[in-house]
Amino acid sequence: MADQIRVNSDPRAALAGASVKQIDLRKRPRIGETIIQTILYACGFISIFTTIGIVYVLGQESLRFFASDEVSLVEFFTNTVWQPVIGEFGILPLVNSTMMVTIIALLVAIPLGLAMAIYMAEYASERVRAFLKPVIELLAGIPTVVYGFFALTFVTPWLREIFGRDVVQIYNVMSAGLVVGILITPIIATLSEDALSAVPSGLRQASLGLGATKWETAIRVVVPAAFSGIVAASIVAMSRAIGETMVVALAAGASPQFTFNPFLPAETMTGHIARISGGDLSYQTIDYNSIFAIGLVLFFMTLTLNIVSRMIVRRFREVYE
Repeated sequence: MADQIRVNSDPRAALAGASVKQIDLRKRPRIGETIIQTILYACGFISIFTTIGIVYVLGQESLRFFASDEVSLVEFFTNTVWQPVIGEFGILPLVNSTMMVTIIALLVAIPLGLAMAIYMAEYASERVRAFLKPVIELLAGIPTVVYGFFALTFVTPWLREIFGRDVVQIYNVMSAGLVVGILITPIIATLSEDALSAVPSGLRQASLGLGATKWETAIRVVVPAAFSGIVAASIVAMSRAIGETMVVALAAGASPQFTFNPFLPAETMTGHIARISGGDLSYQTIDYNSIFAIGLVLFFMTLTLNIVSRMIVRRFREVYE
């Protein structure tokens, strides 16, 4: 009886006599996940092929433009006159006007957007933040043609009353730049607020514990910690300002002249593309192909800004545990 108890209590004998159930660990196919994964892959490939298609079309038409005997690559980047009617294809006036509008817009949007972001991240209560942030983002949803007429019918008369009607022309760069600055302010405000909110609260508590005020903590601790995000937001807004079309087409004018006076009319790259493409142009003419050359320059300008943005974020990014 004792031997029988010892045999039955042996775990190896119990395992040997019991039937072990096999567990199948192989991945079971799930039709729903397969469909979702396929759709995501397709969306990724569509975005890649769309970018490649844009570069191909711009490059192909631009090569036809530069292959013309009337165009010189050196004069295209150095000439200060853009008059296709007389065979002058210097892109500097268009680039200069574009950068003037962009700089004026950034001078408006960066201080205003950063102040909004600091207030929402450091001072506003949850209720105020929940109300204020959607209101700011609502500015980005207003059609740009509305901004254009706002610049033409409100900002320009206001500037002419301040500086004089003989100084400020009806169409001018300053009016377009100010309104484009209002247009891109929500981009800087929302993205900078996200960057400021991502800073760990421990840094704020340590600064306040050392005797710093809330303003000193925000300016000397939180803002430097979120510097990479703020710079990235500013560069994204700059790209948006460079690519803006309707505001500059309505408010800045249609005079491709090389000037640094913001109160005179000028024409940006996007404004020129919108004006020329809406006119009566023959296909495969040099005027038609010049649109794609301008678009290619605009594409590389925004691409350069995106590359610089990634480099700055990678260089100054702060990682907290």
